[in-house]
Amino acid sequence: MPLSFFEFLSQLGDNPALLVTTLLLLGVLLVNGWTDAPNAISSAVVTGALSFRRAVGLAAICNFLGVLCVTGVNASVAETIYSIARFGGGDRAALTALCAAMTAIVLWAVLAWALGIPTSESHALAAGISGAAVALEGSLGCISWVGWAKILLGLGLSALAGFWAGEGARRRLEGVKWKDHTFLLVQIPGAAGAAFLHGAQDGQKFLGVFLLGSALARGEGDKAMGTAPVWLMGLCAAAMALGTLLGGRRIIDTLGRDMVDIGPREGLAADGATMGCLLLSTLLGLPVSTTHTRAAALLGVGCAGGCRPRWAVAGRVAAVWLLTFPACLAIGYWTARLFLARL
Repeated sequence: MPLSFFEFLSQLGDNPALLVTTLLLLGVLLVNGWTDAPNAISSAVVTGALSFRRAVGLAAICNFLGVLCVTGVNASVAETIYSIARFGGGDRAALTALCAAMTAIVLWAVLAWALGIPTSESHALAAGISGAAVALEGSLGCISWVGWAKILLGLGLSALAGFWAGEGARRRLEGVKWKDHTFLLVQIPGAAGAAFLHGAQDGQKFLGVFLLGSALARGEGDKAMGTAPVWLMGLCAAAMALGTLLGGRRIIDTLGRDMVDIGPREGLAADGATMGCLLLSTLLGLPVSTTHTRAAALLGVGCAGGCRPRWAVAGRVAAVWLLTFPACLAIGYWTARLFLARL
């Protein structure tokens, strides 16, 4: 039976550690809206197919529908994050470590946002949670290596397939004789589809962490993940939309203007490539990053369409991607050590 809203409120009142974890997780969701969700709508905003606020509204609705529709059919992405690491040592210590993981993700993502660089909360989640679990358990035996294999496979898929799909989509659109206005109109459902699949991917990951926190509070962290409730899906979608509205424009500018110059044709190609890769990854149960997929697709579009990417900007973005794993592992580990020492 899904966790009810009032049952969750009762847990928050009885367990301060779960309350702090929940507040931090909502903060992570807001930061995801700043740094990840804008990627789904970036092409439509840059080309003028949608105004920024209308694009955010569209993203909010489609994020929710993505979480609702896909999680009901296939929740394997949420299950991967839910079981990425084992938290022992009692419910209080486990929740304290989970608090540390959320703190690490917020710190890293806000730093990247301040620099205007898109980062992946997907990978930050996995790394921060794993680092905190290792600090709690004292060994690497608590890590799910199968889960990490899926994450690394998803990373390679999002980068390579995104670039290949973006390049192929742009070449195929070369012979389409539509006017720019038609490309702009078709970009609207393209942005909706990308936002839908962003919700299917990232919404599931945060659902997994919410359900993990609730399970740890009940002392049932070793049990299988329960069914995700609809109210929790709506909460995740709303928090991501609010984050996009508050600060997502900087990320849109980095991807759609600073890294590659795109027009309506290139924007549609990037949307199609992003949707294809996200859909395939979700069906396979691979946690991938919308940021990585969109950026790789834009680079592929730029190479195929003659809009030479600015590789210095792309290199700066890639450097942050590579640093995300070790940085969040380390911050999660040492923050958990600090928090646990105060128990």
